[in-house]
Amino acid sequence: MSQHAKLPPLTQWNFWLGVVICVVTIGGFVFGTWYLMDVLEDEQQVPLARFNVQGQLQQTDVAAIREAILAQPLGSFFTADVDQIRARIEALPWVKQASLRKVWPDRLSVHVTEQTPIAHWNGDRLLNAEGDVFSAELDTRKLPQALPQLFGPEREVEQTLTAYRDLQGLLSLNGLSISALRLTDRFSVNVVLTSGIELKLGREATAERIKRFIDLLPKIKSHPNNEKERIEAVDLRYDTGVAVSWQPKEAEES
Repeated sequence: MSQHAKLPPLTQWNFWLGVVICVVTIGGFVFGTWYLMDVLEDEQQVPLARFNVQGQLQQTDVAAIREAILAQPLGSFFTADVDQIRARIEALPWVKQASLRKVWPDRLSVHVTEQTPIAHWNGDRLLNAEGDVFSAELDTRKLPQALPQLFGPEREVEQTLTAYRDLQGLLSLNGLSISALRLTDRFSVNVVLTSGIELKLGREATAERIKRFIDLLPKIKSHPNNEKERIEAVDLRYDTGVAVSWQPKEAEES
């Protein structure tokens, strides 16, 4: 007698039916997953159709931001690479930082932080409040006031900016303002005021020399030379006193 008994016909039918159902279920799951992924990746099915740009923008051209966003195909809502889009936006000259967020079902929200220039740097670039140098085309008509011109060694941006802030702080208390500052390779400081007066401050005790200039300015302005000449430069590189250079006012007006 055989040790292997055959399954009853009904049991065999149930077994193969279970196998078929299992195969169909797995196949349906695989197909469904494939179809869902195909839909999610299809720009026509789940498009990223809209975007809005926010931020306090003065110098940045919104059209340039739009162009940067659309420089490459965006993909669908789920496949759009926000890191790549952010990199393209932040490559624009006036953009300091950009943050992006997808908003269901089809919108990309973009917030842009613009560079805030506080000075010109070495004649051909700009400087922000953090001491970062950047290149961008400046529309001076959008500025509340003219930016000062700062000149200095490329490796001494921070020291040049610090010198400007310290001296401008002292001068502004007396209604004076710096239009240009130069820090030489030997760390000597020259300042030009908005009135056109050049202050030669040297390397040391620049704050004390600024204070001395402020104290002496009324006396300098009351000098007889001031009637027909204007103050061209004040050399403060002395332990006591100053040397004043004058220029005829006619030369200034001609």
